[in-house]
Amino acid sequence: MFELSAEERAIVEVVADFVDREVRPAARGLEHANAYPERLIERMKELGVFGLAVPEPYGEAKVSKACYALVTEELARGWMTLAGAFGGHTVVSHLLSVFGTEEQKARYLPRMATGELRATMALTEPSGGSDLQAMTTVARRDGDRYVVDGAKMWITNARRSGLIALLCKTDPDATPRHRGMSILLVGHGPGLTASRDLPKLGYKGVESCELAFDGYEAPLDAVLGGEEGRGFAQMMRGLEVGRIQVAARALGVGRAALEDSLRYAQERESFGKPIWEHQSVGNLLADMATELRAARLLTLDAAARLDAGERCDMEAGMAKLYASEAAMRIALNAVRIHGAAGYSTEFDVERYFRDAPLMIVGEGTNEIQRNVIVKQLVDRHRI
Repeated sequence: MFELSAEERAIVEVVADFVDREVRPAARGLEHANAYPERLIERMKELGVFGLAVPEPYGEAKVSKACYALVTEELARGWMTLAGAFGGHTVVSHLLSVFGTEEQKARYLPRMATGELRATMALTEPSGGSDLQAMTTVARRDGDRYVVDGAKMWITNARRSGLIALLCKTDPDATPRHRGMSILLVGHGPGLTASRDLPKLGYKGVESCELAFDGYEAPLDAVLGGEEGRGFAQMMRGLEVGRIQVAARALGVGRAALEDSLRYAQERESFGKPIWEHQSVGNLLADMATELRAARLLTLDAAARLDAGERCDMEAGMAKLYASEAAMRIALNAVRIHGAAGYSTEFDVERYFRDAPLMIVGEGTNEIQRNVIVKQLVDRHRI
């Protein structure tokens, strides 16, 4: 059902080898120092990771969404930050591929495929959260340009991305509100300030910033697809990819926690036997492995539906909801299995426990996912 081609299997194996050889040995030190992983990002560019969502003729190695999810899982298994560092980039790649004008595709996608140009998306606002239609960032026409004013929060890679897919209102008076929203393709310049890096529990190393737009000017052809008022629907399609990506990140964190726990449970002994032989520990491991497998199947199912051209907002929401909650439970159980060692910064388990909550609230909170799921359930089974 989720069969990868031989080329795709090779790509996943290359990334897995990179994680084992280069990421895992370096991740703990970089994470504790909250240091940006410049060398690892450069290696990801060399491996072609940033081009995996860019189609021909603009890129050379576009893969299925299932392959993309498994690559994301491998990166998150090494350090979730690396998966996050190209998450928004691939959503913007997808948006451009599906909705961009030919000129926009030619301008951005070739450089995005190599990682020379990295992209992020700007949705969340200080007072809006998951209620995108309540946003207050406005782009007003002024002759041959837009003038943008407003603020965005929690923008990953905000300082280092050369392209920002900005969701804003180009018609604040539109009814319903979503019809007045557009995506502008913008870059850093006068009137745009990354005002501060937001402190975080986990997800260290990559910046998450507050962006302030104050009289920022963008040309009229910056509108994704060349037509105003389609931004909300476009972004909802993009978030299908984003939620699959977040689910895959959760898989990586959960898998790392399970693998570390399996290793520790075989090495650590108490009362004369390895701790996995104690039923309380063995049951935790069994539950962790079962939840991880279920989460992976949900994620790959959503990816397959997206590849088939089907609507998958419900399936992507289910995958994100279940995988993120499972990763949180698995990370907590990993701490239980490791005991005091799980609370020590000399082990990676405490990092998994700090990274896992991001997937519960990122790319739309899990409460929002439940709203999406039930709405689609009723729409698809309406009486």
